[in-house]
Amino acid sequence: MRIGVPKEIKVHEYRVGLTPMGVKELIDQGHQVVVQANAGSAIGYEDDAYREAGATIEPQAEKVFRDSEMVVKVKEPQLGECEWLSEGQVLFTYLHLAADRPQTDALLNSGCTAIAYETVEDRQGGLPLLAPMSEVAGRMAVQAGAHCLEREQGGRGVLLSGVPGVTPGRVTIIGGGVVGGQAARIAQGMGAQVTILDKSLPRLRQLDDMFGGRVKTLYSTGENIRQQLTQSDLVIGAVLLPGAKAPKLVSRDMLGLMPAGAVLVDVAIDQGGCFETSRPTTHAEPIYEVDGIIHYCVANMPGAVARTATQSLTNATLPYVEALANKGWRSALAQVQGLAPGLNVHAGELYCQGVAEAFDMPLASLDALLS
Repeated sequence: MRIGVPKEIKVHEYRVGLTPMGVKELIDQGHQVVVQANAGSAIGYEDDAYREAGATIEPQAEKVFRDSEMVVKVKEPQLGECEWLSEGQVLFTYLHLAADRPQTDALLNSGCTAIAYETVEDRQGGLPLLAPMSEVAGRMAVQAGAHCLEREQGGRGVLLSGVPGVTPGRVTIIGGGVVGGQAARIAQGMGAQVTILDKSLPRLRQLDDMFGGRVKTLYSTGENIRQQLTQSDLVIGAVLLPGAKAPKLVSRDMLGLMPAGAVLVDVAIDQGGCFETSRPTTHAEPIYEVDGIIHYCVANMPGAVARTATQSLTNATLPYVEALANKGWRSALAQVQGLAPGLNVHAGELYCQGVAEAFDMPLASLDALLS
């Protein structure tokens, strides 16, 4: 199979779909890989490293897209890139369609087969291709939030760790999944007072055991969220409904409960965000203020640590890329455990329930497609 790896064009996005190591694995299995020039140069993966792995370097993004049977990316294709996709092509990347109607329509119109990292499942129903970036984003959320709390950034001027004789900062994490667990690990390690809210009692028990009681756990209700807002310096939104739009758990009115200069970090922004006042931002302009509360809503947080993130992502995605290349997309979806739920779009039809519900669009039958 001819596999294309384009350069990412989202603002300050330096990740790349495959490392040179990943490319070499595919080349060794008899596939062709075309990498756009300078796709990984910002993170130390120069074109020569891809050439040594066996890849062809192509200067033009359009040619990488149009000449490839499968395109492997990191972020969702921008609308101009969608125009280069066509029927019979496979696109394998993060999509987050439930929060993006224009991209959904563009992929449907292209006729391509779009498989989303974030809806691929493992045997336990987990999300193995979302988890690596969730781990990165969860850890970064505390780092970013701590920076935003500095007075120069508009924050309260609170040091999360505190100092001897001064109370540490308070961090509330809404959602106890991978993002929430990783955020709690970093915040607790910094010495902050940490509370996690989640609706799953088994997960709350697991988190309580994981942290040995050093992190407070609360069942997530509207009232518990309100109470936590009144005393939080930093609130991290880490709620995920796989493939669907994130629920709005903090309204604008609720911002009035928070101390002035407190910080919201919305890691769920890729799926529309879990705060009513959230809107996507970029690494170039990451924050804004609403009613005295600082919002950090960067939609590609792991892009800031792109080398680490690229290595982690390739480790997770490569087995699936190999399966799609070796078996073809239809056989791979039928045979590889958990890959089928990753199919979001094929030949102008939607196959992801969360996306169909978000836009009130028809849902095609995956069973009929693969039978």
